[in-house]
Amino acid sequence: MDCRVLGEVSENPYVLLLNDLSLIPISHYFFAFLAFSFAFLYHFLEFHFLQDLFNGFRGSPVGLTYNPSSPIYHGVVSKCRILHARYLATPWLSSPHFQTVFLSFFGRPPAFSYRRELFNLSDGGTVALDWLLSSDVSGGVFSTNNTIPKGDTTPIVLVIPGLTSDSDAAYIKHLAFNTAKRGWNVVVSNHRGLGGISVTSDCFYNAGWTEDLRTVVSNLHDEYPNAPLFLVGLSIGANILVKYLGEDGDKVPVAGAVAICSPWDLLIGDRFIGRRLLQKFYDKALTTGLLGYAQLHQPRFFRLANWEGIKKSRSIRDFDQHATCVVGKFETVDTYYRRCTSANYVGNVSVPLLCISALDDPVCTREAIPWEECRANVNIVLATTKHGGHLAFFEGLTAAGIWWVRATDEFLKILHSSQYMHVQKMVSFGAQSSLDSSIDQGPYVNIAEDGMVAAVGNEQAKENRTEDVLEQQKTHQRKTNEMVSGEQDDHMIRPEPCSAEIVQSSEQATRRQDSKPFDVITPVRRCLDLLSQQSRWSFWLLVYVSIVTSWPLVGSALQIVFRKKLRNVFPAV
Repeated sequence: MDCRVLGEVSENPYVLLLNDLSLIPISHYFFAFLAFSFAFLYHFLEFHFLQDLFNGFRGSPVGLTYNPSSPIYHGVVSKCRILHARYLATPWLSSPHFQTVFLSFFGRPPAFSYRRELFNLSDGGTVALDWLLSSDVSGGVFSTNNTIPKGDTTPIVLVIPGLTSDSDAAYIKHLAFNTAKRGWNVVVSNHRGLGGISVTSDCFYNAGWTEDLRTVVSNLHDEYPNAPLFLVGLSIGANILVKYLGEDGDKVPVAGAVAICSPWDLLIGDRFIGRRLLQKFYDKALTTGLLGYAQLHQPRFFRLANWEGIKKSRSIRDFDQHATCVVGKFETVDTYYRRCTSANYVGNVSVPLLCISALDDPVCTREAIPWEECRANVNIVLATTKHGGHLAFFEGLTAAGIWWVRATDEFLKILHSSQYMHVQKMVSFGAQSSLDSSIDQGPYVNIAEDGMVAAVGNEQAKENRTEDVLEQQKTHQRKTNEMVSGEQDDHMIRPEPCSAEIVQSSEQATRRQDSKPFDVITPVRRCLDLLSQQSRWSFWLLVYVSIVTSWPLVGSALQIVFRKKLRNVFPAV
């Protein structure tokens, strides 16, 4: 890997970045004004302001979902005052649509400059790493030669932006500035083709593309082995983050992570965003951003995908059909969504993870939140708020602050000072876990609710992953022996018994079966138990049918047996 420091980042003069939603050309300001006005009217129609007024502007409590035996909750989250307090949205921004649009155009980001580092990947691709050091916001003199010492122990926060966002997005700047002001170093890993960087290979990033994140994390860990590394993913970046953590499990050299407004399930999100009129507006905005991104990198899209179909796309699903599925050779768009969904990997996350979502998010629906999966994993705490919109969460009368930024800073600070930071248990960078992901098949392009695209083709990486999987199989038994009972190992796979134990247990079972008389009731009881577990409705329906069909015979028998008693009780008149 080759890295270069360029210094201060210059703004891209060709496109306007609309938060995490889309890349909107400057000529669409009028369209944005109409949308903002519509959101303003809808804000009062939903009576959010009146609800806050009747509640005395106390806000709503933050809902916390966690495993009762979670050490992350009891040792870290239980000490977070912000997560145990109430969130009150800015009164004139309580509508989720108003919040989201306001963040896109009037996010009020702090003013500062990044230090840019170009990071060249093995397949020829390039990503821009934008650094903000703690010395940059504490009065230190900006210098392109000022680098972090090799043995520095200052924590590093790696930020993964949303689908069409880069380090210049308002919410990214809020997070970076507050984190650096606390005394930590921040680096934003821009996706390929964003941040003013050209696409230099036939690989684009997407909603399920975790290889770039894996490579950047590995490089940061090698460069600064003594600095705790924390990850923060936002929107589609949160989907990539959770998927990466689930794919690699204990192998990740990450101390902790935070996922903000994750879409969780891309298939459910696709259904949601095309369901109502307002959601269709977001669908149009995202599609416009995708078309703008494709236009910026038109030569490669023209060669890799169906360019004529891309130009005629009117929705995200249309774009996926003509770009993602064509380049990635997916059978259907739904196949692509299923393979890139991060909810499938929640159970294998081994890193302390705080997830924050707004129940009124107009882009990432609450229907996709994996509540039970988060509750089952002792390493995850899910925090949900009644209001907040998509990545907005403005607070205060002047909307000067963002609530999730403060909650993230407090969580990472307490986690860093505790004993619950994750420690890498097996060093095998670049290896793929036993969970299959969409990046294994390459090449392909993809996007999600936030909308970025990716085409991948890297035979060398595939060979390396094959060797890593073989090595992982050899060390599987050794890894499972390192589990610590009672803490964060409840979600790990237990080692299977050896063949001798299997033979012995089967022989014992055979002897027990031979020594017992033939039992008819036990198999029937097992079938009924299995049926009741799979579907209680089916079980009770079976009971109902049995009673109805057997009642004539049973009723006749009862009438004969109790005929005399019934005559004594009810004598003839």
